[in-house]
Amino acid sequence: MELILLFGFWFFLMFISVPIGFAMLIAASAVLVVHQDVLLGIPQRMIAGTDSIPILAVPFFVFAGLLMNSTGITERIFRFSQALVGHIKGSLGHVNVLGSIIFAGMSGSGAADTAGIGAIELEAQRKAGFDDDFNVGVTLSSATIGPIIPPSIPMVLYGTLASTSVGALFLGGVVPGLLMGGALMVMVYWFARRRNYPVFPRAALREVAVATAKAFWALITPAIILVGITAGVFTPTEAAAVTVFYALFLGVLVYRELTLRKLRELMVETVETTAVFIFIVAAANLFGWVLARQQIPQMAAAALFSLSRDPVTILLILNVFLLLVGCVMEGLAALIILVPILLPTLQEVGISPVHFGVVAVLNLTIGALTPPVGTYLYIMVRVAKMPFEAVVKAVLPWLIPLVVVLLLITVFPGLVLWLPRLLGFIPA
Repeated sequence: MELILLFGFWFFLMFISVPIGFAMLIAASAVLVVHQDVLLGIPQRMIAGTDSIPILAVPFFVFAGLLMNSTGITERIFRFSQALVGHIKGSLGHVNVLGSIIFAGMSGSGAADTAGIGAIELEAQRKAGFDDDFNVGVTLSSATIGPIIPPSIPMVLYGTLASTSVGALFLGGVVPGLLMGGALMVMVYWFARRRNYPVFPRAALREVAVATAKAFWALITPAIILVGITAGVFTPTEAAAVTVFYALFLGVLVYRELTLRKLRELMVETVETTAVFIFIVAAANLFGWVLARQQIPQMAAAALFSLSRDPVTILLILNVFLLLVGCVMEGLAALIILVPILLPTLQEVGISPVHFGVVAVLNLTIGALTPPVGTYLYIMVRVAKMPFEAVVKAVLPWLIPLVVVLLLITVFPGLVLWLPRLLGFIPA
């Protein structure tokens, strides 16, 4: 009865467009009303969900992404990418993907990619005569690389929930992120051949050198983050703070495009974005605690084991489940609710928490491209000034290469675990 009340009330609230954080909080509180002895524990449970050192990385990465989108860094990344791959069939489509790969190594957010460098790429592709469905499809699909290639805000959250090394998760996302980029470039080439899209002349060595020089300081940002973490110079949380100071250094002293007024606006936006994130984390932690009281983890384990005890089969089943969840729930909230439920079962059959973390984050990131909840879709509606239905239709074919990569990293765990093992973050 309590379980029916919890989920029934929750789905009803989301159906009437109550924000997901409030929906989880109200639904969980409604169930706890029948247990008045634990009502006073609600604030403590919510605060406990946010009392974590790794979560401190989130506002820093959010701030860093905003700084990079506002100080000319994204424009320089785009010009550098164009000089490298603009001559390949599909030209600006490949530039779009490569730019997203580079920007992913700085921001950790697909939303920042969509709204920042994605907006620059979209405008350039339109001016060059590319079709809007292609422009929107490649921009949205390449934005999913943001949370996979380190740094990654969802992986910081997952590492906190699963008590797993965030550094190992970051390294585990490198190969899958590059595979995603390669798969999307194949898709770009296929579209370009069919539609005979224009190609830019090959950039001369001097042009490549000039573009590289202008983007150099931005391009070494991912190296600073990865080398710093893998060498033990700083933790992922400290890496986020270093990224902010480095972005400030570039914006104020190198590119000189950051004013005090703009800095204040970005700080306010960071606080607003972080406040929403923290509230969702707190509400989802309470929601997850109620689920645990109802023994949902044990029920989930029994259900999975009744189907199979083979690790690959279980992960494939969970892929379908998580893809469906991603359609109706924001990814970060889904992680907070599902990780404590699923992880004990997965570890029991020998699935690495690092492997599952990368698979789960990619699943839920793909969900950000699917209606009705898909957050990236709504950002693109605003950026592209196109109807929601047209944006959804444009992105659907681009889900194919992303799902193919998802299946590859599911079936072949070494694609995720090879680099963390090589650098000693997990046992060989």
